[in-house]
Parts: sequence; C-alpha cells; structure tokens
Amino acid sequence: MIHHLKSAWSGFVQPMLQRPRRLQVAALCYRGDGEATEVLLVTSRGTGRWIIPKGWPITGMTSAEAALQEAWEEAGVRAGETSATPLGQYSYEKRKSGWGMMVDTLIYPVRVTEMLDDFPEAAERSRRWTRPSEAARLVDEPELQRLLRSFRPATIAG
Repeated sequence: MIHHLKSAWSGFVQPMLQRPRRLQVAALCYRGDGEATEVLLVTSRGTGRWIIPKGWPITGMTSAEAALQEAWEEAGVRAGETSATPLGQYSYEKRKSGWGMMVDTLIYPVRVTEMLDDFPEAAERSRRWTRPSEAARLVDEPELQRLLRSFRPATIAG
C-alpha cells in the first residue's frame, strides 16, 4: 500500500504541483580565435556573480536576436555576428523573493564586432573579457562550465 501511495505521489501528484520550466536566451560573446579567444562575462545585478548576458525571449525577435539584445543591454555589445543555432544550453534555479523556478537557457554564440562603454545597464554591472577556461571557473552553473571549457569559435556553424 505504501509503495502505491509513493508511486502515485511521485508519478502524478508531485509533477502537477511543480512549476513548469521557463526558457531564457543567452549570448556567449567572444572575440579572437584559437589560443587568443576570449569570452565576455558580466556580473548579475542581484548577487554580483559572473554570468553571461541572458534574458527572456522577446516578442517579434528570434531567440538569437533576443540574445544579441541582451548582450547590448547587459554588456554593451552594440554589434555582433550570431548564429540561428544555439551552441548548447544550461539549466539553473532563478530565485526571486525566496521562490525558486527552474530555467532552461539556450546559448547563442556572438562574435563581437562593436562594443560601447555607455549601455543600458552599465551602472549596474561589471564586465570582463577572459579566456574560456577562466570563465568556466568563474561561473556557477556546471553545464555552462562544461560548454566554456570546450568552446572553440572555429567549430561554430554559421
């Protein structure tokens, strides 16, 4: 009897009580090639952790376009070349007011061609260019760490 109750709880009731995962888009901004490759990190507004620019999808834009818009707002990337195909994805728990929500984040590559120092969130964030291996040590999300460790611009499909 207990087995049936546990099975009913975990297979039916518990999934109904969980919030569905949300989707965000992120920009893995980079410059240089080979050993000279650097990626751009920014600090989060809330905790000051190192992250890549990310945000919610934007109506009327593709996911890649929305990722590029986030790179502008959060990091000052005014222009860049991106791909319609994500490099990968990572999941994290977004916390607001004590409530957690799981978020799946699609990562789009952005080869930076122009940056400005005056951008919408310049007063709220710091930014830092660094080698992908160092960036992997600075971010918290294990899936993003793995992607950064293996990041090679030459392998990006256009």
